[in-house]
Amino acid sequence: MKLKNILIVVSDIECSKKFYKDLFGLEVVSDFGENVVLTEGLVLQEKKLWETFIDRKAVMGGNDAELYFEEDHMDSFIEKLEKSSYEITYIHRCMEHDWGQRVIRIYDLDGHVIEIGESLEYVAKRFLEEGMGLEETARKTQLPLSQIEEMI
Repeated sequence: MKLKNILIVVSDIECSKKFYKDLFGLEVVSDFGENVVLTEGLVLQEKKLWETFIDRKAVMGGNDAELYFEEDHMDSFIEKLEKSSYEITYIHRCMEHDWGQRVIRIYDLDGHVIEIGESLEYVAKRFLEEGMGLEETARKTQLPLSQIEEMI
């Protein structure tokens, strides 16, 4: 068995398709009207259709899961968010974790949590370029020393 896709329920499929294309570069793979498969395995399902499948009301914005994207050009992405035509609701603006990774968390149009973070490989390369030693970079990023050594 393998995980094939992640499905999220949305209120307006057209607005959600545009949101994920504009901000995250996802493209439509298959469009079945009320069900749309995007690149990277994300599936959007219209709320009304979903409710017929589960025979219950869908509850949006549970704050109990997130979509995780990696972006190594964080400053450019922050600028893209700020300039976008969407009213972005931030859970938190750009912050740096103890291990050096910069992340942002926002809500999508239907209250789904999205995290955008730098890849740990990018963080490690940034530390190395700033003059941090191999062992110190491995300790800080919590990546194995062998992985850090492969980067140089």
